[in-house]
Amino acid sequence: MDANTFLIQVLNGIQYGLLLFLVASGLTLVLGIMGIINLAHGSFYMVGAYLAFSLSQHFGSLWLAIAGGVVIAVAIGLLLEWLLISRLYNRDHLYQVLLTYGLILMFEETRSVIWGDDVHGVAMPGVLSASIRLTDTLSYPVYRLWMSGVCLVIAVAMYWLIQRTRLGMMIRAGASNREMVQSLGINIQLLYRLVFALGIALAAFAGMIAAPVSSVFPGMGNQVLIICFVVVVIGGIGSVKGALVGALLIGLVDTFGKVVEVKIGDFAVLPELAGMTVYLLMAVVLLWRPEGIFGKPLR
Repeated sequence: MDANTFLIQVLNGIQYGLLLFLVASGLTLVLGIMGIINLAHGSFYMVGAYLAFSLSQHFGSLWLAIAGGVVIAVAIGLLLEWLLISRLYNRDHLYQVLLTYGLILMFEETRSVIWGDDVHGVAMPGVLSASIRLTDTLSYPVYRLWMSGVCLVIAVAMYWLIQRTRLGMMIRAGASNREMVQSLGINIQLLYRLVFALGIALAAFAGMIAAPVSSVFPGMGNQVLIICFVVVVIGGIGSVKGALVGALLIGLVDTFGKVVEVKIGDFAVLPELAGMTVYLLMAVVLLWRPEGIFGKPLR
């Protein structure tokens, strides 16, 4: 592998990892702060992608589709928390699993009725359709660089929101001691509703910006959900910083696992077994720190 190919794979791994971070950060917020096991989180990634497909055709612009899709995703998140999720806070985790699994089935059937079961494509904005030439034969798409930049901006904004604002202080306090926050006169129900809507919006936004490069197809949410749970476990439940580090690690490990050839005798370990690399990474991290890289120590 030459230097230019290596650089391209590094950029691919970082871009994939940052996209995973958008989805996983919402998942870790809902799980770590609200204590809700949301199996339907990947479905909102799928919903975002399909919204980008429909709205971009309606408006003729991906930018307007993303803006409208985020508003719709926030509204869906607020509505679901009010109607369903708010009734699970004092219930056993089994109820959360059953309800959110039911949401997966509901979203899949709704998707099938509205959009069908075909694979769709989303047009890339013309201003970002160019590529940066690295060599005479290799180039890198500007859109992928834009995706990485947007994800980094959102990561910084989330850090600022949670660590430097009054709302973030209330969110962190609600995660530590819900009863104490309520006794101080803070509307913890509204706070949790906002956190859930934020998590849904992040997953949907990730699906929207990923649609032009990965297509839009049935079941895409289920694929990203599994890998995002791995990100949360590696980074530590409830840690946005851990979600970022874990997602970048998985992005690089998964990308290079598919392109680097490693053989043991005549058997090619990589890339044939590349799908196992992220789970091996998770196993190594859990052996080292069972609570995750930035998770709270287990007692």
